[in-house]
Amino acid sequence: MSGIALALVLSAAVAHAAWNILAHGVSKTGLHFLWWGALFSVLLWAPVVVVTGGTGTDDWAGFALGIGVAGVLHVAYMLVLQRGYASGSLSTVYATARGTGPLLSGIAAVLLLGERPGPLALIGAAAIIAGVIAIGLADRAKPLPGATRRIDPAILFGLLTGVAIAAYTIWDANAVRTWNISPVAFMVGCAFVEVLLYTVLLRRGVRELPASLRAQWPRFLAFGVLSPLSYILVLTAITIAPVALVAPMREVSVVIVSLFGVLILKEGKGAWRFAASVVVVIGIVLLAV
Repeated sequence: MSGIALALVLSAAVAHAAWNILAHGVSKTGLHFLWWGALFSVLLWAPVVVVTGGTGTDDWAGFALGIGVAGVLHVAYMLVLQRGYASGSLSTVYATARGTGPLLSGIAAVLLLGERPGPLALIGAAAIIAGVIAIGLADRAKPLPGATRRIDPAILFGLLTGVAIAAYTIWDANAVRTWNISPVAFMVGCAFVEVLLYTVLLRRGVRELPASLRAQWPRFLAFGVLSPLSYILVLTAITIAPVALVAPMREVSVVIVSLFGVLILKEGKGAWRFAASVVVVIGIVLLAV
């Protein structure tokens, strides 16, 4: 992977970790957080489209199809992610999702996009995914005596989120490459579609939007900056590097979130999480070679 692609993906990882920490903190807000986050994303980043070359394409049908499908996939992703954050620990949901997503994305990139990463890169990707999943499994609860073992809801929603991640990653990569869409314009268009979809889902809850804004506007604003920024960087990276490498590399964010969970939220098994994080870092080094 080139130095430019590496810098883009690592920067995206930091921004991604930051907005997920914010999202976990206001997970109970639900659709109100998602609606305002999408709206702020459009308002803050739309002016940037003008200074970054516009849409980058003259194929308006392709642009509309690209952002339309992407908007649906991203809404599905955010809904499942928020449900996970509302039902489980930050580290478990985030790590499980970020481990499953790249695994499926890498497989799909090879099968559908024809990518062929080298052996060392594949080993690095596998190490990242293994480390991420290990972090996600750190909070497995032991069932009480006589209780029926069932899957941890945090892991369940993490897995579902991973499937959503793989779906939008492959679609978005194909869209920006096929129709030569500017990453900034693609993200803004996608966020606009999200606002429309969240409005439909909110229905009568639209009346409560002003109150939620007054209560949480700093978080909404921060999300509107960080979430688009993280994905614009990723979209740019996948135009110059294989999806099968970019998807796992961005999971360095799991290390950041895991450390936040241990140090700030006091989530357990710090040694386990640290060891798994080291595995993730080793994988990143292998990908960067």
